[in-house]
Amino acid sequence: MTKRTKKSKKIKIFLKKSSKKPKNIKNVGNKGKKESTAKDLILQMAITAIIFTLLFTGYSTLTKSVSDTASQISLSELVNDIKVGEVTDLKVSGSDITATYRGKEPTIKTTKKEADSSLTDTLRNYGVTPEQLTQLSIELQAPSGFKYWFGQIAPLVIPALLIFGMILYMSRQVTKGSGGMQAFSFGNSKARLRDPNEKEGKVTFKDVAGVKEAKAELMEVVDFLKNPKKFIRIGAQIPKGVMLMGAPGCGKTLLARAVAGEAGVPFYSISGSEFVDMFVGVGASRTRDLFAQAKKNSPSIIFIDEIDAVGRVRGSGFGGGNDEREQTLNQILVEMDGFEPNAKVIVMAATNRPDVLDPALLRPGRFDRRVVVELPDKDAREEILKLHMKKKKAESTVNLTEVASRTPGFSGADLSNLTNEAAILAVTSKRKQVSQADLLNSIEKVLIGPERKSHVLNKKEKEITAYHEAGHALVASVLPYADPVHKVSIISRGRAAGYTLKLPDEDKKMQSRKEFEADIAVSLGGYITEKMIFGDITTGPSNDLQVLTNMARNMVTRWGMSDAVGPIALVGEGGEALFGVGPKAKEYSEEVGANIDAEVKKIIDNAYNVAETILTEKRNVLDAIAKRLIEVENLEREEYEALLKDHGIDLTSKKDIEHAPSA
Repeated sequence: MTKRTKKSKKIKIFLKKSSKKPKNIKNVGNKGKKESTAKDLILQMAITAIIFTLLFTGYSTLTKSVSDTASQISLSELVNDIKVGEVTDLKVSGSDITATYRGKEPTIKTTKKEADSSLTDTLRNYGVTPEQLTQLSIELQAPSGFKYWFGQIAPLVIPALLIFGMILYMSRQVTKGSGGMQAFSFGNSKARLRDPNEKEGKVTFKDVAGVKEAKAELMEVVDFLKNPKKFIRIGAQIPKGVMLMGAPGCGKTLLARAVAGEAGVPFYSISGSEFVDMFVGVGASRTRDLFAQAKKNSPSIIFIDEIDAVGRVRGSGFGGGNDEREQTLNQILVEMDGFEPNAKVIVMAATNRPDVLDPALLRPGRFDRRVVVELPDKDAREEILKLHMKKKKAESTVNLTEVASRTPGFSGADLSNLTNEAAILAVTSKRKQVSQADLLNSIEKVLIGPERKSHVLNKKEKEITAYHEAGHALVASVLPYADPVHKVSIISRGRAAGYTLKLPDEDKKMQSRKEFEADIAVSLGGYITEKMIFGDITTGPSNDLQVLTNMARNMVTRWGMSDAVGPIALVGEGGEALFGVGPKAKEYSEEVGANIDAEVKKIIDNAYNVAETILTEKRNVLDAIAKRLIEVENLEREEYEALLKDHGIDLTSKKDIEHAPSA
């Protein structure tokens, strides 16, 4: 049986791209973090300055001279006083000289002598005669005492203490910033341990909606962690590893947290990129440490998010087998394979790129159970919306079924963002409850961007945009295999000057060649309309041309939808060559490449002719849609279909066509 390609996104929006460049917007996402870091830095600098001031003050106090009351004089002044007979005795301690003067109350003055000569030689050099020296009482004192020795040792000891203190302080900062990592112990695991008894932030399967099959698979893991004996008694072994695969935002990490919450066991979570650091061998060391901790606290769960950061196919790195990432992967493989049969440690991992993982990771005995977390269908989306709306105040008229039907292709994260944007919109509009209009407006905000009220189109631009979007909408309404139009607007959102919103009436898991050809024709509707009405082309269709070109090329190179090239897959899922090593490598010849280009052009040319015929034959309808858009700027589905019916286009027959792949 031929494996059919699943379609990941069901919503199609044809944008009339604005030619005006967006204004530069400053990134304020980390403002709070930056402010906190700045405050911490200022506090640390203040503490350091205070410590230095205290040390300097203490040092200065302890190194004061013998008497705080003694006045300082120069050596030449002392010599003059000796010559006139005012000095009675001198005391010498090292280079310090203390002189006592005559009087009823003797006065004490201090000075410094020359360091390399004795006191007698110094005085003689300054002109003191031997007779004058004999009249003085000179006493030599050996240096001693705490102050002297402190003055000698302090210049050596204090800088060393300051350096040691700074190293100790910085090591403590490293410990705080590394989640408990001791200084220089780079090989310790960075995994975050969640206490099973902690109730705050605990997640269970009740908090996860819309992934019934995935929850059923994971319930077996929970059952094993709770009651391992019944599995061991019959000889069954629980899978050692569970790989969660799916598109971003589908709830893979949330499911892993729910498993830990249900099982009530220690939960170690770490990102794949956290294994690898700047030092060689750190990744393997952290892997060993992580698994050792998990075994010690078993039963437990290890969760590695974005495992493709270290789990890619080996042999493609610049360092070959010595590549740090590959050493980390090898250690993970060894640790998982080295578990005892009943170690009661389960490894869970999540990735949205299973195609790049090393085959050794996915073999039985390692990640032998793969749980696919798909985009939610309509019923699942409604459940997710109900779960998120429980935390928000909403009007009784809110219809989540309608919101779910308008959001095919939305992930769980998209729906969470949608409800949050609706709540913000309600607060901005000074209302206390979320309305249905808030939810519907938030769909467009999540898909395209916020409404740009300041981006006002002039009369000419408004007319071009209206005809551009009318061209998309009219072609989509006439072609039987195109999705129905739900809204046409010429109000600027995000980087788009206008948009046409197309939604399928029901979720589709596969898409046929006829549907792709219809989508390409619809994408060309705006381009052809601008050329036909105004005789010129603007930058508006640039996004449409990129989308339709990629779609046509994928039809030829990936999906086998070209009769000339045939059922051959020439590129992989990511767009790279299927069998090549590098991202630009090709396994097909230049002749085949030329055939691919010719087939892509043929598909686009055929779609161009179809769209041009429709727009030419129904020019009156095109004008009516464009004029109405200029008047009201927004056309919802009901008003739009009524306008078509007034001009002789009945969409009833189109709804009866079965959107199924052709045999």
